Amino acid sequence: MNIEQIYTGCLAQGAYYIESDGEVAIIDPLREVSPYVKRAENDNAKIKYIFETHFHADFVSGHVTLSKETGAPIIYGPTANPTFDAIIAQDGQEFKLGKITFKVLHTPGHTMESTTYLLRDENGKDHAIFSGDTLFLGDVGRPDLAQKSADMTQEQLAGTLFDSLRTKIMPLADDITVYPAHGAGSACGKNMMKETVDTLGNQKNMNYALRADMTKEEFVKEVTDGLLPPPKYFPLNVKMNKEGYEDIDDVLSRGNVELSPDEFEKAANDTEALVLDVRHQDEFVKGHIPRSIFIGLNGDFAPWVGDLIADTKQPLLLVIPEGKEEEAVTRLSRVGFDAAIGYLKGGIDAWKAAGKEIDQIASITSSEAKDLIDKGNVGIFDVRKDGEYQSEHLVGAVHTPLSELNKHLSEFPDKGEFLVHCAGGYRSVIASSILKSRGIHNLIDVKGGYGALKNEDLEKTDFVCPTTL
Repeated sequence: MNIEQIYTGCLAQGAYYIESDGEVAIIDPLREVSPYVKRAENDNAKIKYIFETHFHADFVSGHVTLSKETGAPIIYGPTANPTFDAIIAQDGQEFKLGKITFKVLHTPGHTMESTTYLLRDENGKDHAIFSGDTLFLGDVGRPDLAQKSADMTQEQLAGTLFDSLRTKIMPLADDITVYPAHGAGSACGKNMMKETVDTLGNQKNMNYALRADMTKEEFVKEVTDGLLPPPKYFPLNVKMNKEGYEDIDDVLSRGNVELSPDEFEKAANDTEALVLDVRHQDEFVKGHIPRSIFIGLNGDFAPWVGDLIADTKQPLLLVIPEGKEEEAVTRLSRVGFDAAIGYLKGGIDAWKAAGKEIDQIASITSSEAKDLIDKGNVGIFDVRKDGEYQSEHLVGAVHTPLSELNKHLSEFPDKGEFLVHCAGGYRSVIASSILKSRGIHNLIDVKGGYGALKNEDLEKTDFVCPTTL
């Protein structure tokens, strides 16, 4: 038996390749399925099953394409209702794979079809669980995403999750391995560990949601406390995972079209395409196409695209570092953005050589920012997440989180310069590009973000959330 976790850091997502005696199961595959097919070929093995733990919201799974290419059936747990052919397994149903067995454990709560797959070795001993978004390391799946489809409140879903954990997972032996669908950085939970594999026994000891003496009321309160609004693209990804989608080869073929500067400009003028620049933030600051939006490949690219652009059908024109064209289109497709219509041939250098207009972002070091702050004539806008801001921030800084930037546009001054910073310099350039696209140009980006600013002799404050009245 061989178990391989295929972890994608940008999405904080774990897919799984399990092989036994020449037969393979894939659990929660990414959209680009050729690596799984090639791996099975190299192992002289056949992909027999494609297990889906639930209808994913944060990425488009490769289940439909993989089934089409291999003939392997797609398996969901009870109550799933996809529009394509699939095996809807019963709770407790077993599937043989070579010398091992998968047992279906229906574990609703994150979603109502959520299912954990229990793997038993050739001797019939419980070996591991593939817990999807039901159980993470250090956390459990958020119970607010499936409210509409389940016609339940988040509190009711949380109560259902409590029952699933107590009746299906916690009775299992401590020595079995937990393989979750996500790790730290995913928006599907709140406080996941950076580790991606653990024993169930350790999770019983340290995961707050598995505390043995926890009541259901306590569980519901803790699991629902502090939930941030889900990214806007989540419902669209669920729809694609449930109803099917275009083949990724067609998406890549359409997106990997090189356009000369004139063709690129014409396409931008003739369509409602958004110009998305995916280079490094330092390059974008130095020069970019006016009104283009920056979201760099070097950061949490796909999740930020999904959260900020939101509409997966939005046509996109891309400015891409040379050699990264296929990577960019592929990573967009992982979160359902299939409408890329081409990229700028020769990049920004070709755009400049063609005499096209260039815009820049004013950017300064932390020491230069300190000088401006000390003079007291500049506003400070912090685009980090709530938890980061609440932990510590500069005195006088206005909190305008990146994910909600459009709600705060009226707070930015139309006269006088103001500073924009995040933690390290990636998100602040995203924010600056959005502000400039909205006609707000009197901004100054702070290189290195709060990480650099905190080393300066600036007044900082801890922020404590007020108690509920």
